[in-house]
Order: sequence, then C-alpha cells, then structure tokens
Amino acid sequence: MEFKIKHEKGVTIISLKGEVIGGPDATELRRQLHSLIDQGQKKIVIDLGQVELMNSSGLGMLIGGLTTVRNAGGDLRLAKASTKILSLFTVTKLSKVFTHYDSVKSAIDSYQ
Repeated sequence: MEFKIKHEKGVTIISLKGEVIGGPDATELRRQLHSLIDQGQKKIVIDLGQVELMNSSGLGMLIGGLTTVRNAGGDLRLAKASTKILSLFTVTKLSKVFTHYDSVKSAIDSYQ
C-alpha cells in the first residue's frame, strides 16, 4: 500500500493506493496519524479511490485510525470507496461506524 498526505481547507487528506491489508502498513498509518494529531491536525479524510483490495486486517487498520483520531477529539471520514469495498463495510456493519462520502471534496466540505 502507498499513501500520500496533503492538506486542504484545514483538513488532512490521506490517499491510499493498492492493497489495504494491514501489517507494516498499519504501523506506518498509525505513526502518521499520531504525528498529524501532534501537529493539531484532527480533521482527517481517507481517500479510498485507488484501493484495489481490502481485507479484515485493512478494516482493523481503519478502525484503529478512527479510534486514535476520535480519542484525540477529532474525526476521520472516508471518501471514494469502490462498490466492492462499500459492500465489505455493509456486511461487517462498519457502514454504521464510518461516515463515507462519494468524493473527497464532499468529505472536506462536511467539516465546514
């Protein structure tokens, strides 16, 4: 998995690419989230538009990220998940835990 971080309108966007399957990627994402929180960045959008595959470890990674950000007084929202990944969220009932937007722009705007 690759990821890029950018900032727009006071919101941090983390764009994920490839396979989200946990492991060392989970550790790196957790490290990045803690660093962002330490910098006062508590409005996070995860762009899933280029994610090809996600397994249960990848879901766990996102749950951990959400917990970390919420415990710091912020929020983490998802954007652009494929139909396949959205169905995974529905089956696991995580669609009730995460807020998902069809575009990164609408996710950013939801913080305003």
